[in-house]
Amino acid sequence: MAAVLQSAAAPPLPLSPAPVPVKGLHHFAWRCRDAEETRRFYEDVLGLPLVHIIRAETVPSTGEFCPYVHLFFRFTDGSHIAFFDLGDDTASEPSPNTPAWVNHIAFEVASEAELLAAKARLEAAGVEVLGVTDHHFVHSIYFFDPNGIRLELTRRLDPPEYMAQKEASAHAELEAWIAEKAARRRARAAAST
Repeated sequence: MAAVLQSAAAPPLPLSPAPVPVKGLHHFAWRCRDAEETRRFYEDVLGLPLVHIIRAETVPSTGEFCPYVHLFFRFTDGSHIAFFDLGDDTASEPSPNTPAWVNHIAFEVASEAELLAAKARLEAAGVEVLGVTDHHFVHSIYFFDPNGIRLELTRRLDPPEYMAQKEASAHAELEAWIAEKAARRRARAAAST
């Protein structure tokens, strides 16, 4: 069972020893319906090379029997997106209580020209693309992979003063959200009585 952390409004947990510095993302893994369909999209359309395959009959972490193939596609920074094909032609189902736009993974490109070129390439491959959307600190396009996973390609605008201001106000903005959410919760409880 996953550990439950205290609410952000609670005082910090007394943890010891100090946290280990996390270097970055190694990989993010999802289930896919079909390994070759997924390879065509990520390698042929998005241009991420397939760099590693693991085939196994049992799951190393649990010991359970479940034949699978695990595919890894590499980004230029050395991180990966990975997929499990469990051999049953079943894709992950979206969460029934979460809007389709919430759960997604964003990939970064270096320039506006690259973002527009990626959009044109995706559309030429028959992929429906939403955007370019201006978020004021990034420009983004959105689309779904063959497994129904929402993806974002984004390019940083990096306005230094904006990013410094947002970093300085992040905890205060979170505290304001927590207070607003608590007020809504109280209002819902009062309305149901």
